[in-house]
Amino acid sequence: MARAMVHLLNASFMILMMISVMIEAAPTYPPPTPVTPAPPTDPTPKPPGTPSGESSKRPRCRNPNYSFCYNVEHTCPAACPNACVVDCVTCKPECSCDRPGAVCQDPRFVGNDGITFYFHGKQNRDFCLLSDSNLHINGHFIGKRNQNMKRDFTWVQAIGILFDDHQIYVGARKTATWDQSVDRVALSFDGQPIYLPEIEGAKWQSEVDPSITISRSSVTNRIVVEVEGNFKITANVVPITEEESSIHNYAITSEDCYAHLDLSFKFYSLSEDVNGILGQTYAKNYVSQVKMGESMPVMGGDRKFITSNVFAKDCAVARFTGTDSTDSGFSSEYASLTCGSGIDGTGVVCKR
Repeated sequence: MARAMVHLLNASFMILMMISVMIEAAPTYPPPTPVTPAPPTDPTPKPPGTPSGESSKRPRCRNPNYSFCYNVEHTCPAACPNACVVDCVTCKPECSCDRPGAVCQDPRFVGNDGITFYFHGKQNRDFCLLSDSNLHINGHFIGKRNQNMKRDFTWVQAIGILFDDHQIYVGARKTATWDQSVDRVALSFDGQPIYLPEIEGAKWQSEVDPSITISRSSVTNRIVVEVEGNFKITANVVPITEEESSIHNYAITSEDCYAHLDLSFKFYSLSEDVNGILGQTYAKNYVSQVKMGESMPVMGGDRKFITSNVFAKDCAVARFTGTDSTDSGFSSEYASLTCGSGIDGTGVVCKR
């Protein structure tokens, strides 16, 4: 019995010794090194550099049917450094304000017959530029009185366009100091403001009628309004410069640079009975009434062309009937709207 106990104790001792040896032989590992996480990546993409308004001075032919000229960059002529277009046929830049259908400056019109004339109107009044059965365009004139003359200096600050059962407003927002990089275009369609990204080529398309588009032909201050088969209008917001004010004695101060529109019109489906200050020059039997040979031939007829607001169809020469919209409700809803720049020239405000 005693011998058995001795063997048992010896076996237990040997087991304990083996366990001790195994523990001492086990490998040891250093504590883990803490890892510093990388700084988080900003998920917000950085905006690209702001393009310069210089693109307006480098026009291109945008008609792909003229492959030899399409997208070729040109430089505007010295006579019109900021307002020119490329004639895709000749592939040459031309001053926008010298082409038939132009309405620019104080306001200077170039009729469809190529004859240039002036129509001064009155400041803060609206005049019918064109009226036809399915297109009516009024211009809102701004200006200031010249104490040494019997008339106002005037410019077209905005236009109201009526066609089918729709209305488009294009205006120049009031601004004191001019900066070409700041967009001053105000737009609305059927009373709803339109905001275009300040990117050349940015385009808005009507959801109710995809044939109606408005696009930027420059980063700022130059847009194109087009309705397929009806019209195309290029509008360029420009200021009265100090040089112009000095030459013409406008007496423009730093409080208001009289931002206004230089306009270029193209029409695709006018009738023979079209009328309006510019529109009459597209009529079948039109004969110019301006006195040729004068340095500044003036078109009269304020009473014939004056209208009550920028969307009114009540001028004496009105021809507009539009589309029968009894079922759509557009005409009754928007007929009495008057649109203009908002407070301090920001946004578009439409009122009944």
